[in-house]
Amino acid sequence: MAFFSRDKREVGYVWPVVFAVLVHVVVVMFSVINLESKDAEPEPSSIVHATLVSTETYTDQAQQANDNQVTSNVPSQPPEKTPPQEEPTPPSRPLEKAVIDQAEELAEARETQALEEARAKAEAQAQRRTEEAERRALEAAARETERAEQQAEEQRRREELARQEQEAEAQRRREEEQARQAQEAKEQRLREEKLARQAQEAEAQRRREEEQARQAQEAAEAERQRQLEGQAEAAADARQAEQAANSFIAIVRRAVEQAWLIPGGASDTMTATIQVRLGPSGEVLATSVAISSGDSAFDRSAIQAVEHVAPFTELRELSAEQQRSLRQFNLRFTPGDVR
Repeated sequence: MAFFSRDKREVGYVWPVVFAVLVHVVVVMFSVINLESKDAEPEPSSIVHATLVSTETYTDQAQQANDNQVTSNVPSQPPEKTPPQEEPTPPSRPLEKAVIDQAEELAEARETQALEEARAKAEAQAQRRTEEAERRALEAAARETERAEQQAEEQRRREELARQEQEAEAQRRREEEQARQAQEAKEQRLREEKLARQAQEAEAQRRREEEQARQAQEAAEAERQRQLEGQAEAAADARQAEQAANSFIAIVRRAVEQAWLIPGGASDTMTATIQVRLGPSGEVLATSVAISSGDSAFDRSAIQAVEHVAPFTELRELSAEQQRSLRQFNLRFTPGDVR
C-alpha cells in the first residue's frame, strides 16, 4: 500500500506541474508571436481565449490520465488508458500543437515508465510474499514434524508407562494372593489352636463349675442352717425388742398423761401430734408440733407435758439397737387419751 501511495503522489503532483510549465511556455511563445503579427491579426481577444482553453484542456487531460493510472494501477493487469480528448486546435497554431504533442508524448512515456516501475515493484513484492509464504510453510511443516515426533515420543512413553503399570499391577496382585493364602493358613492354624484351647478351657470350666456348685450347695445348706438359727434368734430379739419398746412407750405415755394439764375449753375432738427426739440418756433434745390441733394453747400444753416428765432414764436399760429405734417417736394428745 505504501508503494502505490508514493506513486500516486508522484503522478498526481509532478506531472500537472510539468504540464502547467509547458503550457505557460506555450502561452509566452504565442504572446511573442502575437506581438509580432499584431498588425496582421487585430483580434487579440480570440488568441487569449484559445490559449486559456488549451491550457485548461491539457491540464484536465493530464489530471484525467493520472487518475486513470491510480484507479487501474494493479500489478497483475495493466491499466486501461483513457485516450485524451482531442481539443480543436486552431489551424493557425502549428507550433502550439507540436509542443502539446511533445508534452503528451513525454507524459505518456512518464506514465508508461511509472506503470512499469509499479508493476516491477508489485511483482517484487508478490515474489517476496511468495517467498515469505514458502518460508512460513516450511517452518510450519518443520514445526508440525517436530510436534508429530514429540507426540510419537509421548505416545511411546505413555505406552511404556502403561506396560510398567500393568506389570506392577500384576506383581501386586501376585503378592496380594500370596499374602492372602499365607494369612488364610495362619488363620486356619490359629482357629484350630483356639478350638483346642477352648475345648480344654471348657473342660476345666466344667470341672470348676461342678466344684463351685458343690461348694455352693454346701454353703447354701450351711447358710440355711444359720438363717434358721438367726431367724430364731432374731425372732426372739424382735419379740424382746418389741416388748421393750412397747414397755418404754407405755412408760412414757403414762408419765406424760399424768403430767399433762389439759387447758380449759379444750374439746374432746381436738388432737395434737408432738414429735419427740431423745438423747442417749433419755433426755429430751427437741420437741415439735407434727400435727397441730388448731389451738396453740392446746399444742403448747402437750409439749410442756413431755418436757416436764423428761428425762426418760428407762431408755438406758435397752440395747443400743433398741435405743436407736426409740430415740425419736410421736405422741398423739387427745383430751381423753395420750397415744
